[in-house]
Amino acid sequence: MNKTLIIEADANYQLAEQKAARYFALLFEQVKTQVYVPDLMADIQLWQRKHVQRRSWLSLLPRRKRQSHAGDDYRYIQWLRHTNKLDDYLDRSVSYMYMRDLGKAIDAPDTQASIQRLAADMKERLIQTTASSGGGQPAFFSIVELYRWAQKEGVEGAVIWMIGKLKTVAANIPEGMNAEHAQRKLMKIILGVVLHAMEEIEGREPSAARARKLDEAIRLGYCYGLTYPFIDDLLDAQVLTVQEKAQYSQVIRAALQSGAVPELGEWTGSNKELIRYIQAELGEAFDYIKQHQKPDAQHSFFEQAYVFFHSQEIDRAKVLDYPSYTNEELYLPIILKSASSRLIARSVIAAPADEGFDNRTFYYGIYNQLADDFADMLDDLRDGAVTPYTYFLKYRDQRPDLINPFALYWTVIAHLIRRVYHSDAKAREVILNRAINGLKRCKARLGKEKYNEMMGILDTGSPAFNRLVQKMVSRADDVDFLDKMLRDQMVASLQTDRKSKDEFVETVRTVREQINSTLQIAKSEDIPPMKGTLIDAANYSLTGGGKRLRPILTWVMGVQQYGMRPESLVPLLRSLEYMHTASLIFDDLPSQDNAPTRRGRATLHEVHDSATAELTGLLLIQRATQEQASLAQFDPRSVLALIRYSSQKAEDLCAGQAMDLNAKGKPLTLEQLNAICFYKTGIAFEAALVMPAILAQAPEQEIGLLKSFAYHAGIAFQIKDDLLDVEGDANLLGKPVGQDADNNTSSFVTVLGLEGAKREMWDHYCLALEALQKLSRKNTFLKHLLNYMIHRDR
Repeated sequence: MNKTLIIEADANYQLAEQKAARYFALLFEQVKTQVYVPDLMADIQLWQRKHVQRRSWLSLLPRRKRQSHAGDDYRYIQWLRHTNKLDDYLDRSVSYMYMRDLGKAIDAPDTQASIQRLAADMKERLIQTTASSGGGQPAFFSIVELYRWAQKEGVEGAVIWMIGKLKTVAANIPEGMNAEHAQRKLMKIILGVVLHAMEEIEGREPSAARARKLDEAIRLGYCYGLTYPFIDDLLDAQVLTVQEKAQYSQVIRAALQSGAVPELGEWTGSNKELIRYIQAELGEAFDYIKQHQKPDAQHSFFEQAYVFFHSQEIDRAKVLDYPSYTNEELYLPIILKSASSRLIARSVIAAPADEGFDNRTFYYGIYNQLADDFADMLDDLRDGAVTPYTYFLKYRDQRPDLINPFALYWTVIAHLIRRVYHSDAKAREVILNRAINGLKRCKARLGKEKYNEMMGILDTGSPAFNRLVQKMVSRADDVDFLDKMLRDQMVASLQTDRKSKDEFVETVRTVREQINSTLQIAKSEDIPPMKGTLIDAANYSLTGGGKRLRPILTWVMGVQQYGMRPESLVPLLRSLEYMHTASLIFDDLPSQDNAPTRRGRATLHEVHDSATAELTGLLLIQRATQEQASLAQFDPRSVLALIRYSSQKAEDLCAGQAMDLNAKGKPLTLEQLNAICFYKTGIAFEAALVMPAILAQAPEQEIGLLKSFAYHAGIAFQIKDDLLDVEGDANLLGKPVGQDADNNTSSFVTVLGLEGAKREMWDHYCLALEALQKLSRKNTFLKHLLNYMIHRDR
């Protein structure tokens, strides 16, 4: 390690620590003298005019209060619109974001204009989203909206890359850490960096230059955001051993001091594979940051990153059982880490120096940190974590010198309003809204009795001030923020998604087992030998380890969507897999695709011969018809309609294969590829969805939406197949890769290129989800199936 770099990093940290010490000394003096109290009480009294209704004789009557909107965001947004409070709600929410994340002086005219534009955009989106939710819980953030934004900005490639990265990160979060928390933090950091980039982009900038900068911001945001789950959270968690933590911390310290992730060397702990993955990901991230920054910007980034890491390390080393930490030891690291985390978000995009931003961010950071620590203090106390609150709760009786963190919190607020934002009315409005909102949420979470107990312990020493604050907590209205709603919704959504994904996986597993157990065709003792050979050949093809997606999908639609009894659907499930297996047998023939392997085994014509394979395919088609005709527990007219529909789809499948064979060796257009893909793949998905709908006598509009979903899902599925033929692993696929190129076959990759094919797949993914969202019957299984289709590795 270069000693000069080490000395420079430590010297920079000492300078930052000196600045933090000066700030803390100023705050400490105000806490001791309570000089902040009169000014802050005056500010709160000004603020309350807008948020506390005057009492009158009417107050003696029972008051109809708005119900809590927790878990009912639709009603809350509708209530805000009805009472003409939506504009104020969005204004304070966006203003807070500009203060916290962007470090802006919100009284500046250009900042006010930006806030108004963004608030107007958000209002339009909220109204559209709540209107389309049909009274249910609206999803204010979705992958479809994200990708549609990416298309508008021309950054589809970066968003596709980011989605893949987030999926990989979630898959590599070890037990003992929270995958949803990691994803949320990463997305929040990426959003923050993108917002910084958007603020730096000039309005008249060409669209290509804007797209390039946004593309970089998305990737840089991810590269910086990785430090949260894989450095901060990992070192806080109980995943690594003490020895592993020490070794890993040294690796990160060396990386920040040198600007390059060092070789891992010998790793004796049990988490070697996890650390190897993280090292590779961080190495790639560091390289990307360096490639997209000028040397002076790199210096600023790594300098701030080192301050952030080192302050975290100092804080992390504290133990709650040690009774002698000074106030400076408790507070200086959190001033540094809370400020530097925001400063990094700006430095990572190499934004020009802005002294006003640096100062506002430096002073503002501890406000958020103390608010977060207040919200988490009981959990932190239970976990033995050292924060200003947990340390004060444990040692307040033995250590009269300890500063009260709650009093310091209000001191910071007074300092921000009066000295940093110069008593700006908007800044006062936003900061006090946020403070009272935090206390209200805490009171709702803890319950009145526990909350009052905590407030008694955290008494600021000024009874008049305490009474005023608690009066605001009890009586103030209109202090909610959109980011809190989005945070709660995102956490709930990620948790729900994980649960429903587990249910999806379990459903696929159990239904596949049930289907596999019913597929084998029995042989009677008196059948002719050759027919026995054909049945053996059919059973060989049926036991090839297929995914069984189509019959699984039919089972889910029939049982979960339409309430059918599972045993009544067995003939239909068999018929679908018989038809599908027959189509694969024909596809693999020497006269068609001439495939030597299928599902990791030799194809049927390789095991027997082409004639046997052809006859086996015909046998399976006839068996499929027999199975459909035996659906005796349904309305005969519906069964006849199903058989008619099935026959039409079988014809279409034949036409699709004929199109495919005729296209071999020929350059195809995208329209021709889509047509072939629909006939070869989309129709099979459509049949799996529509057949149970026919049996359930579903309305035509619903069947039309199912067909639309199937069309786009089928094309997305085929594009993924084409991508796997280029990028896949032959061992996982069970067949050779590169077959399209070897056979001179046009594919989505050959027509659109690798990146173009990925964009096309995601566009069809969005179109499929949009069709799904219009269904009156919500089906999370179909959503997870679609996700599986585009994220699968085989």
